[in-house]
Amino acid sequence: MKNLKENYFNPLFSHIYVEKSVRDHARTQKILAKFPSANIIEINHYKDVFCRSRQNLRLQHCAQKLILAAKQGTLLYEGAPVCQRFDNEHFYYVSCAMNCIFDCAYCYLKGMYPSANIVVFVNLEDIFAELERVLKNHPLYLCVSYDTDLLALEPLIGFVQEWCAFAAKHPQLTIEIRTKCANKAFVQHVTPMPNVIYAYTISPQAVIEAFEHHTASLADRLACAAALLRAGCPVRLCFDPMIYVPGWKQHYHEMVNQVYRSVEAERLLDVSIGTFRISQDYLKNMRKQAPDAAVIWFPFQKEDGYCHYPDSLMEEMECFLTERLAEQIDREKIFRWKV
Repeated sequence: MKNLKENYFNPLFSHIYVEKSVRDHARTQKILAKFPSANIIEINHYKDVFCRSRQNLRLQHCAQKLILAAKQGTLLYEGAPVCQRFDNEHFYYVSCAMNCIFDCAYCYLKGMYPSANIVVFVNLEDIFAELERVLKNHPLYLCVSYDTDLLALEPLIGFVQEWCAFAAKHPQLTIEIRTKCANKAFVQHVTPMPNVIYAYTISPQAVIEAFEHHTASLADRLACAAALLRAGCPVRLCFDPMIYVPGWKQHYHEMVNQVYRSVEAERLLDVSIGTFRISQDYLKNMRKQAPDAAVIWFPFQKEDGYCHYPDSLMEEMECFLTERLAEQIDREKIFRWKV
């Protein structure tokens, strides 16, 4: 009889799909070398696998597959309205990978993509070339880790190191690397750069345990953030999204206390605050995939195609956290998302 406690799913990236056009690409070969036992399947286009109909994202998260492809078409995107721009005029993001090895119940990627498998675009050189073209006209504030967690994938693909090398050559470019991981090996050997911002999503431990599956603990995230600060790196803490749970005020109060015990708050570059909000279309897709996920079934307020907590609750939560953070952080460094 089978042991019901045993994991019968394939290991992570047991199967790797590779577009024929990038089979011999140097980054493809570097990534494949880290998975000598994987089954390699050649495909014509990543969408042949990624965009299949009727995929079960919840099951796929138990045994994610990797797809190596070439990014085509648009390479640089304007920042979305639901994202904090930190007063940057030229706010953009790139998608050099799609989907995440983490499994946050509220993640918009679950509503954005038809698959939970991970796509990595190996032709970074084309994205770099597009950025160099744009940088001739004006500086850029660029988010490179919105459609995935690049720092979590760093041991497998090494893209963060490449982004840092590119940023070192282009001081008019500022990049933000957002994460929920605790990549201590990377942090220990980091080279501080003024135009590379490490941004940690910070949530109460109760929220992490309930909804941010497989991510680093609050303590580990803060330990990495503190180490980066000591190394001289710009560090941002993102209290975004704030998630409503019973007793939320006490959970967030204790979280702030832990932040103050763990990091030198006055040395932070800045912090962001924002309650959960999401595209109506993404939310609709997420509810189809996870009809039992309580966090996405809140009676949200709808406005201009987006869903968010009712104005009164949103204001109460964000003002509470703002005041707590203002005890040790200059208000000029506190950015609240605005509807």
